[in-house]
Amino acid sequence: VQLQASGGGLVQPGGSLRLSCAASGIIFSIDDMGWYRQAPGKQRELVATITSTGGTNYGYSVKGRFSISRDNAKNTVYLQMNSLKPEDTAVYSCYADLTYRDIHDTVVAQKDYRGKGTQVTVSS
Repeated sequence: VQLQASGGGLVQPGGSLRLSCAASGIIFSIDDMGWYRQAPGKQRELVATITSTGGTNYGYSVKGRFSISRDNAKNTVYLQMNSLKPEDTAVYSCYADLTYRDIHDTVVAQKDYRGKGTQVTVSS
């Protein structure tokens, strides 16, 4: 199973970006999905989460500016980021609570399965 994030880049303050993260492999089910971020020298921060039925939660610093959504048919989670600030600069990575078949043909239920991140830089 892989989680592949994309959509990062360089954007000016006040701009927008949309991140995507697709889960691939032999996946039986996905419960919660979400996004973390980590800036240099800072602790990892939970940015947003979404349940399989669409319930959402956001970190205090991004409420009202970021929006999380998902497409269950595509095993994909999105993060729409608006009104970006320099302090939003970080590596953003996604996670999923999922049940899948691994390379040993074993069914595994794993929470907080994480993918590689994508860099978001907010600067003028």
